[in-house]
Amino acid sequence: MSLFSPRVMPAEPAGDDDPFIESLIARMTLEEKAGQLSIFFDNAREDAPDINPAQAAKSLAEVRAEIAAGRVGGLFNGIGVASGRALQKVALEESRLKIPLVFAADVIHGLRTVFPVPLGEAAAFDPDLAERTARAAALEATAVGVQWTFAPMVDVARDQRWGRVVEGAGEDPYLGRVLAAARVRGFQGQDLRDPDTLLATVKHFAAYGAVSGGMEYNSVDLSEATLHDVHLPPFKAGLDAGALSLMTAFNDINGIPATAHRGLLTDVLRKQWRFRGLVVSDFASDAELVSHGHAADEKDAARLSILAGCDVSMASGIYNRYLPELVREGAVPMAVVDESVRRVLRVKKALGLFDNPYRSLDPEKERTQLRLPVTVALAREAARRSVVLLKNEGGLLPLPKGGRRIALIGPFASDRVHLMGPWALWNEQRGVSLEQGLREALDDAQALEVVAGCGIEAPLEGGIAAAVTAAARADVVILSLGEGDEMSGESAARADIGLPAPQLALAEAVAATGKPLVVVLQHGRALALTGAVRAAPALLAAWYLGNESGHALADLIFGDHAPSGRLPVSFPQHAGQQPFHYNHRSTGRPQTQADASRFKSRYREVTHAPLYPFGHGLGYGDIAYGATELDASTLAWDGTATAQVTVTNRGARAMREVAQLYIHQRVASLVRPVRELRGFQAVELKPGESATLRFVLTRQHLAYAGADGRPVAEPGLFDLWIAPSAAGGTPAVLRLLAAV
Repeated sequence: MSLFSPRVMPAEPAGDDDPFIESLIARMTLEEKAGQLSIFFDNAREDAPDINPAQAAKSLAEVRAEIAAGRVGGLFNGIGVASGRALQKVALEESRLKIPLVFAADVIHGLRTVFPVPLGEAAAFDPDLAERTARAAALEATAVGVQWTFAPMVDVARDQRWGRVVEGAGEDPYLGRVLAAARVRGFQGQDLRDPDTLLATVKHFAAYGAVSGGMEYNSVDLSEATLHDVHLPPFKAGLDAGALSLMTAFNDINGIPATAHRGLLTDVLRKQWRFRGLVVSDFASDAELVSHGHAADEKDAARLSILAGCDVSMASGIYNRYLPELVREGAVPMAVVDESVRRVLRVKKALGLFDNPYRSLDPEKERTQLRLPVTVALAREAARRSVVLLKNEGGLLPLPKGGRRIALIGPFASDRVHLMGPWALWNEQRGVSLEQGLREALDDAQALEVVAGCGIEAPLEGGIAAAVTAAARADVVILSLGEGDEMSGESAARADIGLPAPQLALAEAVAATGKPLVVVLQHGRALALTGAVRAAPALLAAWYLGNESGHALADLIFGDHAPSGRLPVSFPQHAGQQPFHYNHRSTGRPQTQADASRFKSRYREVTHAPLYPFGHGLGYGDIAYGATELDASTLAWDGTATAQVTVTNRGARAMREVAQLYIHQRVASLVRPVRELRGFQAVELKPGESATLRFVLTRQHLAYAGADGRPVAEPGLFDLWIAPSAAGGTPAVLRLLAAV
């Protein structure tokens, strides 16, 4: 088994009648109970990132005093073994009940070694890869004293204006389910008591990806059917994979803020799904019930949150301030507080903290387990696998390593910072720039000329002129364009998802030289491409690839490896199409022809279609698909049917092909999407090689979640495609028979 091989699910937390936990609860004061339900930003430690809203900073002495008083259950976003051990020592030696702290952090896509952002990694369509990078991130995080990560984010994101698209798996709930489970398994490893495992947190519960207008922290208004069929399944998959922590969302859902949503946190989560872990608020989202207009004041917000089922208050401190008083007044039953404390203590016990309170606080591992060669190699592999070749007219790519002069132009050509993307924390290293990667790969490093041309969002004096001169001297131009790391992520919603104007002007000027043009995009969402960028003969969607960005891109540009990524989000023809997603419902007036501009479901300016569809991605091979075939035209209620397709590589280069299974239910009680992903398989094909891929179908593959969250399967006709994207393939027809 390799260092990052998949491992089995962790054990269940301690039972409800655990004598040790019940003894602790019986001895705790109300203030100590509130303390276990409170976690705070670790701004007193020497290595805490400036990533959260402003708060009153506490000195180290104040933090130590709060821990000694039993008013802190955990700390987050501070790292370092020595300081972590010192704080844990306070809890173990100076607090009355000696309950250990838990140390948490936003380890989203790596720690010292930064992997591609989750959206980029989702493009690999490979749960094994996602599991291995999460496992590697866990090894590094635990080496610096972290035991709990606030990841994975599993929100389905259908509006590319939302900045946090970058943190998830894109627009499809099936892909979201598969990757949510994989990342949980990777973080949590074989046994949560192992010192190299991280408690995973699925977030943000729920429907944060459906915020109105794609605007951060905005409201969500959607049907119960869409909530259960689209937005909740990835959460359920992450919990089923063993996650023992869940984070609430900032948004309201149909008028009820998520942190006070008893229907979700208790009825769905606890009663329907039988979740036995803990629920933590997002950063001060409990106190924000006041700003929502749902709570009268912070005391009322504490009452509403704990009664809804939010066990742990993050950062606001309102549980410490108000829960004891609320219980004494009878506004909150003691049994409710005890149950939340019980959940927290069960999770701490599942982490092994009572047996080994200094777990993941080993100075030797801090010295020896960071940026191992095998971890860096995995980062390069993940970066290569994340890149999507959108377009390659005339076989422009790959480029030869010698015999050509190359102009590398653009604001990210030499950049070593922005390529990390958002949520790249505590990274003392800088990434490998595209310039560095190309120079190291070229036969003659001097054949590369580098010019910035413009800034990310501002022009540079003389920049375009210098870029045009460099392009004129070159045989081929590589244009490095996209979003800076602050243009994606939390609090980075964009009204316009196109490239900034200075970059567009640079692209037009360089394209006017007539030189062959390869555009490498850096971004955290699907972009609306226009002008010379859209028209470029070769386009690579490269996201934020992390530390090994330049090496990975050079591997692909020069053909040492072939691109194999697939789009986890649809690229629109126009920014005004947002929100846009391939799996939209059928309408009464669907657009069936590109020229059907009157009285059809479309905009006047563009057809109701993407520029590049979900699942799209090219390689350096030439893949042909046969027709989708079925071994039977009917599927018995409790039977199986097999769908298959033959794919052939007609090109001269090997290729990894990702075949995708889509369904469409023709007639249903609730109108169904035009297509829905239900599976995918990858196959490596040598030149001239063919393979037959098979998918075994049951009734469950044809079911959907109804408004009550329960699966609905209805007899009738289904179209099935095995295709290279959500817009391709030849369908077969399958009839699901009624139960006998």
